[in-house]
Amino acid sequence: MSLSRKRKKQLRKLQKQANTLWESQQVLMGEAAHIARDAGRQLGNYGREQVKPAVQHSYEQYAAPYVDKSVRATRKVYNGALIPAAGAVVGGALSVWDAANDTRSRLASGRGVDLDISSVKKKAAKYGKKATKKFQSHASIPEPKKKGIGAGGVIAIILGVSAAAGVLYAAWQTLRADDELWVADDPLRAPDA
Repeated sequence: MSLSRKRKKQLRKLQKQANTLWESQQVLMGEAAHIARDAGRQLGNYGREQVKPAVQHSYEQYAAPYVDKSVRATRKVYNGALIPAAGAVVGGALSVWDAANDTRSRLASGRGVDLDISSVKKKAAKYGKKATKKFQSHASIPEPKKKGIGAGGVIAIILGVSAAAGVLYAAWQTLRADDELWVADDPLRAPDA
């Protein structure tokens, strides 16, 4: 099957148009990529110049005081309660170690064990009370007092008011006297001509 000259000419013309369209689309895609790169650069600049300072300012104004307060409270607990308690535990363990070494050396030298139970009980009770008072005084941190209603309370109030308004509106729509909503008592008749 051979094509006529007219059809061949039309096909060449169509192919030329397709090639021209393809080239113009490639140019258009190149321009779109260039614009996208520029837009990305501008977005980065906008983020650095506008968004980051605004976020930084908001953080410093709203979140930083609470973060600083929690860091101070944590540091106070750590330095005031945890380290002394750990020191007391380590000191007690070393005291027990020394007492065991002393007892071992007495037994090795043949002097035996000299143990006064009542004095040990008194010393243990005194040391326990002292350690408990010290630990309690360092561990107690007063909670910060709230200064009014917070953001969650405001949002809850707004949602509650809007829900109540919606219920009232629905009730009003249901109970209002609208003549168009009522069904007529007499059946429909054909219009008189």
